Amino acid sequence: MKASVSVIKVCSAGLKMIVWGKKEPSRLFSSVAVGALDSSPLFLDEQGDFISVNSHQQDNFPSLGGISADYTGVHHEPLHAFGKKDNIFEAVDYDEILRYTFYQQTDYNELKRIKFILKSRGWNIDSRNNSSNMIVLDECNIMRILNDLFEESRDAALALYFYRWSERCKGSEHTVRSICTMIHILVAGNMNHRAMDLIIYLVRKNDGEDWWCNLLLKVLYDTNSERRVLGIAYSMLVDCYTKENMTNVALKLTCQMNHLSIFPSMGVCNSLIRALLDSEQVELAWDLLEEMQSQGLALNASIISLFIHNYCSKGDLGSGWKLLMEMKTYGIKPDIVAYTILIDSLSKMSLLREATSILFKLNQMGMSLDSVSVTSVIDGFCKAGHCVKAIAVLNIFGLSPNIYIYNSFISKLCTDGNMDKASSVFHEMSYLGLLPDCFCYTTIIGGYCKSRNMNVALNFFGKMFKRGIMPSVATYTALVDGYCRHEDLEMAEHAFQSMILAGLVPDSIAYNTLIDGYGKKGYLHKAFGLLGTMKSAGIRPDVVTYNCVIHSLILRGYVSEAKGILDELIRRGFSPDAVTFTTLLSGYSKKGNFEEAFLVWFYMSEHHMQPDVVTCSALLNGYCKARCMKEAGALFRQMLDIGLVPDLMLYNTLIHGFCCVGNTGDACHLVNMMVEHGISPNNATHRALVLGHEKECIQNPVETAVSRVQKILLKHGISIDVDQYRTSVQEPGR
Repeated sequence: MKASVSVIKVCSAGLKMIVWGKKEPSRLFSSVAVGALDSSPLFLDEQGDFISVNSHQQDNFPSLGGISADYTGVHHEPLHAFGKKDNIFEAVDYDEILRYTFYQQTDYNELKRIKFILKSRGWNIDSRNNSSNMIVLDECNIMRILNDLFEESRDAALALYFYRWSERCKGSEHTVRSICTMIHILVAGNMNHRAMDLIIYLVRKNDGEDWWCNLLLKVLYDTNSERRVLGIAYSMLVDCYTKENMTNVALKLTCQMNHLSIFPSMGVCNSLIRALLDSEQVELAWDLLEEMQSQGLALNASIISLFIHNYCSKGDLGSGWKLLMEMKTYGIKPDIVAYTILIDSLSKMSLLREATSILFKLNQMGMSLDSVSVTSVIDGFCKAGHCVKAIAVLNIFGLSPNIYIYNSFISKLCTDGNMDKASSVFHEMSYLGLLPDCFCYTTIIGGYCKSRNMNVALNFFGKMFKRGIMPSVATYTALVDGYCRHEDLEMAEHAFQSMILAGLVPDSIAYNTLIDGYGKKGYLHKAFGLLGTMKSAGIRPDVVTYNCVIHSLILRGYVSEAKGILDELIRRGFSPDAVTFTTLLSGYSKKGNFEEAFLVWFYMSEHHMQPDVVTCSALLNGYCKARCMKEAGALFRQMLDIGLVPDLMLYNTLIHGFCCVGNTGDACHLVNMMVEHGISPNNATHRALVLGHEKECIQNPVETAVSRVQKILLKHGISIDVDQYRTSVQEPGR
């Protein structure tokens, strides 16, 4: 009895598919619930086209686009994804007749090759008149055909062609066993990149559950035909789990492989160790390193450098150096990369003498220094303000200046506010043929923005576009910051919107900059509005964000509201920093609410947060303004006891406080203390002492202040020009 007729034609890149048949339920070929439609009988007609037949009638069906023989993706959507929303196979049998006609010459030639190989391997492929010779496209036959094609041709690309073609024939995904078979063939045929695609596809089908990982391990083992290929496939599986941030799964698979006397390759172990170190699983990383040695893998400097970098990134330079020296015990000669990691860390921690000495030692050892190691030291000297020493290092080691070195000097000059010199160095770099990149432009633009010279900043911004260099988020953020400093919030908003229109996504720093600008200007409604926009955009507010909001509230006198926000953040598990507490403490101190200020102080202690000089200064400033000098003196002594070193501003705050109440004795004691610690009195110090002597009703307060300061300085071997000093005290503007 003939079934009702339906036809599907697919013409895309030469592919034409015609379907006849009736509707029957589908079945699953995969034991792991990978969905598949019923297999289709396959043979050749008189023209040499592959056919799957169990009916003889045909109709036309609307053409479905999007299927190409050159399709290289891993995950193939079911055929209904290319047509109507409903599954187009619901109207036909799942074992209905499939006919494939390929119009492209390449497709035709590939199918001819497949036909020839299959016939030579004993497959009974005959004309459609002999239905007894049909090939059913089930899991078993697909795996056999794939293996036959590769064994006969040694062409993995041909097997991959049939793999994709047969998947489209079935209209469903291949089973796990079929995929694993294809993986082995691709590895054996040196198409590892395609094998990785398939393995990643399998890994992503499940979120690292044990049963799925065990299944992949077992099926890969069951479908392998060569141990070398199996080892590579297993290594790829571990590597894929590592790249998908499932480090523990990757480590577990490594242990299971070990039971099969198979171990991942050196490169995969390297990636896994890096992932373990990044996830703070240092002990497991060392265990894996020892296992690598026991497996006979020869360790190299690259893999030991991962551990050195881990130590140095945590500030443990001692352990990093010790490991560097112990590399010889592993039979490894340290390379320049290992030394550079340590040199860079020393430079970033301002331990420049040690970093430079290592450079000289390497030079004496005859090791070829690269630009990275020398540049790290130069950048360290520049950041520390020792540009002359940086130039000396550059000349000693004969390193040709590069963009990074120039940017180190430009960055330092911008930090110092020496924009004329920074601009000169910038143009010198261009003159020498070194083309400034986005980072260089952002540095110089940021420098001019901080010096509030927006016209020149915009001039450099325009030059970026003229030279085809697209500004980054950091570049736009520098402009936003510049306009906020200039109190031009309208232009700051314009720069922020321009960033978005340029297709860039503002980061937390960009949002924080504009929120802070709004807050300092008193636009609290705009600050909170932008905070809401930030959250809606999926950018998580950080501690700096909330510090800006709290500071904005305190500036407007809303100290209680700021404290309420802090309490709510802590309740939600947010961790404030010292700046948060200092801002709040300063707000209470300025209002004279020392009870609440001390509650904040003790709250810091409860959170194991040590007050710094800035925190103490905020509270001392409040005490001095309230003329509570007894409490100020007690806090100052407590500050010294915990090892904090006062700066000039803090000394002047206290000296001015004591002088305001006419206590020049304690004020002069503080002057003596600051000189002992190498801090010279400035004009503010002198004028505070004059004020103090005026409060004590001294007839000639200026001369008395001059005399007392001169005695203190002479006591420490410091002489001053008395006339110049007297003039500076008498002229407040100086």
